[in-house]
Order: sequence, then structure tokens, then C-alpha cells
Amino acid sequence: MESLGLTPSKATLPLVLKACAKLKAVETGKRIHWNIRTSNLMDDVRVGTALIDFYCKCGFLEDARKVFDEMVERDLVSWNAMISGCVRCGRFEEVFFLVVSMQREGFIPNSRTLVAMLLACEEIVEVRLGKEIHGYCLRNGLFLDPHVGTALIGFYLSFNVRASRIVFDLMAVRNTVCWNAMIKGYFDVGENMKALKLFEKMLMDGVEFDTITMLALIQACAEFGSLGLGNQIHQMAIKSCCSNDLFIVNALLNMYAEIGCLELACKLFDITPKRDVALWNSMMSAYFEFSCNEEATSLFVRMRTEGYRDDERTIVIMLSLCAESADGLRKGKSLHAYASKSGMRMDANLGNAMLNMYAEQNCIDSIKKVFNEMSNVDVVSFNTLILALARNNLRIEAWDAFGIMRESNVEPNSYTIISILAACKDESCLDIGRSLHGFVIKQGIEVNVPLNTALTDMYINCGDEATAWNLFESCPGRDLISWNALIASFAKKNQVHDAFSTFNRMISEAEPNSVTIINILSSCTHLAHLPQGQCLHAYVIRRVSSLGHSLSVANAFITMYARCGCMQNAEKIFKTLPRRNIISWNAIITGYGMHGRGYDAIHAFSQMLEDGFQPNGVTFISTLSACSHSGMIEEGLQLFDSMIQEFRITPQLAHYGCIVDLLGRAGRLDKARELIESMPIKPDASVWRALLSAYRDHGYTKDAKAIFDKIVELEPMNPGNYILLCNLYAAAGLWSEAKQIRINLREKGLRKPPGISWIVVRSQIHSFAAGDRSHPMADKIYANLNFLLHAMKEIGYVPDLRWILHVDEEYI
Repeated sequence: MESLGLTPSKATLPLVLKACAKLKAVETGKRIHWNIRTSNLMDDVRVGTALIDFYCKCGFLEDARKVFDEMVERDLVSWNAMISGCVRCGRFEEVFFLVVSMQREGFIPNSRTLVAMLLACEEIVEVRLGKEIHGYCLRNGLFLDPHVGTALIGFYLSFNVRASRIVFDLMAVRNTVCWNAMIKGYFDVGENMKALKLFEKMLMDGVEFDTITMLALIQACAEFGSLGLGNQIHQMAIKSCCSNDLFIVNALLNMYAEIGCLELACKLFDITPKRDVALWNSMMSAYFEFSCNEEATSLFVRMRTEGYRDDERTIVIMLSLCAESADGLRKGKSLHAYASKSGMRMDANLGNAMLNMYAEQNCIDSIKKVFNEMSNVDVVSFNTLILALARNNLRIEAWDAFGIMRESNVEPNSYTIISILAACKDESCLDIGRSLHGFVIKQGIEVNVPLNTALTDMYINCGDEATAWNLFESCPGRDLISWNALIASFAKKNQVHDAFSTFNRMISEAEPNSVTIINILSSCTHLAHLPQGQCLHAYVIRRVSSLGHSLSVANAFITMYARCGCMQNAEKIFKTLPRRNIISWNAIITGYGMHGRGYDAIHAFSQMLEDGFQPNGVTFISTLSACSHSGMIEEGLQLFDSMIQEFRITPQLAHYGCIVDLLGRAGRLDKARELIESMPIKPDASVWRALLSAYRDHGYTKDAKAIFDKIVELEPMNPGNYILLCNLYAAAGLWSEAKQIRINLREKGLRKPPGISWIVVRSQIHSFAAGDRSHPMADKIYANLNFLLHAMKEIGYVPDLRWILHVDEEYI
């Protein structure tokens, strides 16, 4: 029209503005307004109403209000356009002021006015006013309007689904929209069976359903978990020609995935000729939920190969895969770089996925960088940052992040407190933990079961068991997770008796799951308490119906038997596993390494590869350690090289530590030193200590002091480092140097805690330190010890006293 030089009329202009609103052609609509601002077209009520509607639908409420206020003549349609615009733009309070003003000018609200008011009442949960509007509708006969009835159903659904059903049943005229509203209402409150029953009634009444009905039904089927019903709904979609609608296809695919039929989801995806990015995302998400990570990755590559442009949700799904991938960090960084290059906005959704990925990979610097790059952060962003800092012992930084959060407009929730409580790990944090508990009470934060569990865990870790038990006992809704957390806390502090007594009490109140068994089993593993571990094994076998064939529990038993010296049982469990995962292989390889069976460890590693499993970083640590302890130098070096070249795994400090130990045990001290100095990451104290231990074993004193200085720089308060150098000098006969180290140790006020050994007899732990005579049976114990020492000497045993004789008794 503009190109032909035609002037718009009162009849055509509203149609043009309506098209601009639909197409979101904001600039075109504004230009039209500018061109007619001084013409008599602005005096026409239809043109003014069309401009109001245009501006409201495009989100420019102030411009709409300006047009409204300047109108010479206003009718009911104009008022309704302005009122509906306020609802659309979220300015719900203004709706009621406009209605009052409208009535003062002599206009009576009609069905459209009342629909807008009911929508506003629904959004701000204005129950009293909504009920008054309902009464007004009944008195004035407006209840017969299906639009008003649908709005009333939506209003009541926000707080009372039964009232919605009463409104629905009383409606004289019901259209498809009414039925959809009621069906979706049942679905939203979790009453899926009622949603399905209502759909059945809809069919019996001869009402035609549409795609909205179908979407609600598919979601209800997914929640209900019935494959047969889902198939029937799918067939109905095909018969009603809805199956070509991508929204329906997407919903059906998600339904099959949620019901547990990945095969049908894949089949539906494959037979769909035209796909959009949402469908690709749903299929990738389904693969991820079924732990088919390789298939999800392949689908992502295929999607890009076929020319589909991914979106933020695609990246979010792929980032979720990184946590379970052997080279997850590399893939995650690649996705991060791709998202940046593609111009994706680092909003809360994408940013939180990035934060979570880096948190899983324990990359603190990257977490901080992403957090600072995010365009907007929410409570989830702060919680992820705080938890990552707390877990990495960056207590002060975690507390600072919590302070920044409190100064922002983001309100902390119970999971914020759970995150910051993770930093309270010992007695020194008790006051901070109590302050946080007080903050929760003062701020009125809901102490739900997870928060109660975290507070209980904090008090146990900080040594206030009385308060911990009071919190636990006073929690009315404590669940299995609460019991598991309590047992885990006792196990972590090596309070085995408390852990088992809590477990025995728990089984009378709640049914243990695999997490319970793994937590309690860790106590047996740590103390090498084989009898108690065997009792737990028998308990699990007896309760196989409730605990199931848990692979994680089986893996924990492999580890327990290996550490308790019963490798035969560990192998038996491993060989009888119906299926294995990488953790199973890691557990058996670690067991072989602990028992000095390096060749068995290498054989298991090879068998794992033949079975199609990809090793991860832990696999290589276990296998390299086995090679080191078995003197398999060349095999270990070849394995390390294959880890980098063949499996593309970036070595971490633990891997380098294994190789330094490997070379050190073989006497290749110069090679070990060269490796440390060529490391692409800064070596920590454990790596340098492995080299210094090798120097001691081989009596090599050159550069020992320089290495010791590096260790002390990294760990200035560890007395074991001083003892290590002292023993090295003593073994080499450098008495004055050894004496000076002991003097330095004494001057710094450092004292090495005595070594402790223990034995468990009839579920009671008996611990012993060097020279300790506090045990009630000390006389008998030392008599037996002297007998054994005498017997050993008689058969020719000569102890190596090179080191222990040259350390003062107070440091032993």
C-alpha cells in the first residue's frame, strides 16, 4: 500500500495494525502511527483501539496508555483493549483501577472485561475479588458465555480444582477450550486419572478435541506411566491427523521416554520426515536419561551434519553428558567455546548448565569466570558457585560469595544454606555453623528435610553431636536420605560404633537402600573390618528383593573385600556380576594393585578394553599404581603414554605422582626429577614428596634440601615432611643435618602424630600407638609381642633400623 502511494482509511488501518502486531513489526507500526498522528484518522475510535491493541501486544504498554488517554472518544472495545493489554503485560493491579474508571464513564463490563479481570485475579491470587466476579456473572447472566466459564475454571484451578469442576459441570455451553482447561487443570495438580476420565467423557459427548487436548492427554499418559494407554493416544493422534504436528510428535517422543520405552521413542524419531531443533533436543535428552551417552553424542553430530542449527537447550543437554564422560572437561570446554562463538547469550539457563558442568569437573577458576560472564544470575547460580567453593575448602571465598548474594536482589533459599554448610567440616567451624543456623531461623527460611539433614551433618562434623541428635530427632518428616546422611557422617569421622548403632536403629524405622549399604560398608572398608563386612554381605543377599541387584553395592563389596585382604571374595563377586561398569573394573584393578598383583591388574585392564569399556582417569591411577608397587616399570611407562596418545586423557597430579613413584622405585631419580620439572601443571607437595621418598630409599642426598624446600613451601605445617628429610639424612649418615632438621621441627612447634594400628575383635576396636601401655591387656599383648620378636630372630629375621633409630621418640 505504501509502495503504491495509497492512503490508509479508517477501514483498512485497523487491519494493517493487527497484522503488524501479529508479525511483531514494531517499527512499521510506529511509523504508521507517526504518519497519522496529525490526521483526522486519530479521531476514529476504531483506529485508536487498533493502536492500543498493537502497542500492548508488542509489549509497549506506556505507548498504548498514551494513545488511550489522548483518545477523543472511547467505547467499551477501547476500554477492553487497554484492560487486556495490562493483563498481557503483567500490570494486574492497573486492571481493577481501569475497570472502576470505565464504570464511572457509564460503561458496563462485558464478557471480555470479566475474562481479563479473572485472569488478573488468577495471577495475583485475589480469591475474594474473583469470587465476587463469579457472583456478578451469575447475577447478570454472563456465566452462560463459554469464555467467561473457561476463565472461571482457570481462576479456581489456581487454588481449588474441585471448585473448577463444579463450574465446569454447571456450564450450559461448553466448547473445546473449556474441556481443555479442565483436563489440563487435572493434569497440573497430578490427578492424571481424572484427566483421562474427563477426556473419555468428552468423546462420549461428541465434542471434538484439538492439538491442545492431545498435548494434555499425552502428558497425562507420561505421568500415569501406561504404555498401552500411550499407544492408544498415539493411534488417536494419527487418526485425527495430529501426528504431523511437531508439537504432538515431540510430546509423544517425551512420553515414550518417560514411560521407559526408548526403542519406541527412537522409532518415532526415525519415521518423522520433518524435524525441528526441539525434536532433536528431545531425542538427545532421552538418550541421556537412559545413559546412552555415545548415542546422544552421535545424534548431536548427526544433527549438525544434516544442517540443523542447535540452540541453547541443545548445549545444555550436551553439557549434562560431560559429567559422565572420560574426557568431559575437554568436551565441556569445546561446548563453551562453541556457544560463545555462536553468540549464545549466557543467561541463567545456559550459564547454570555451564556452572554445573565445571563444578562436576572441579574447575573452580572456570566456575568463577562463567559466573562473572552471566548476563543474569539467579539463586541456582549462587548455590552452584557457593557449593563448588565450599567443596574445595575455599571457605572464605564461599562466605564472600554468600555475602555478595545477600547484597543482591537474589534471596537465599534452603539450598543456599545447604551449600554454604558444606564448608563447615571441622570443630573450627562450629561458631560459623551456629550463625548460619541462627540466620535460617531469623530469616524464616523453611527448615525442610534436606536442610535439617545438612544442619545435622554440620553439627556432627563440628563435634556437637548432642545438637545434631536433637535436630535429627525433632525432624518430623525425616526420610531415608536423613538416615543415610547421619550414617555417612559417622562413617566419615571413623565413628564405626555410632554408624552401626544408627544403622541398626534405622532398619526398624526405614528400609535401607543401596546408599545405606555403601555408607555403612565404608566403615568396614576403612578399618579393614572383614567380619562386619561379611555380615553386611549376608544382610544384602537376604534382602535382594528390596535392595535389588545393585551394581554400586556390588562394586563397594569388591572394594571392601580387597582392602580387607580377601581378594578371593572380591574376584568371586566381580566374576559373577551380571553386568559391569567402569567402576567395577576400577575396583578390581585397584584391589590387584594393593595386593602387589601387577600382572593381574594389567590383564584386567586389557580384558576391560576387550569388553568395550573406555578407561577413565581413575582407571589409569589404579593401574599405574599397581605397576609401581609390582616393579613393572616399562609397562607403567607404556600405559602412561597410551593414556595420553591413545585415550586422549589429560594427566592430572595423581597420574604424575604415580609415574614419579614408579621411576623412583626403579632408581631412575634423574628421570623422575625431569618429569616433574616438565609437567604442564604445577606439581603439588605429594608429587615432590614421592621424589624425596625415592631419594631416601636410594640414599641419594643431592638436591634433597632443594626438594624439601619446595615441599615446605607448599605444606609448611606438615611435620611428616621434616621427618622424611631427617630419615633421609640419617640413612646417609649425615647426623648433623638430621639433628638440625629435628631442631627446626621443635622450634616450629610441630609434632608428628603417633602412628596407630588397630584390630577389631567382636565388633570392638582396639587401637595401639608406639610405646602405648594404656590398653587393659597391655601386659599380655607385650608378652606375646616379645615372644613373636624372639621367634622371628630365631629364624633369621633382621629388622632394618636405619631410619627409626634416628628420630626422637617424641616424633615417632
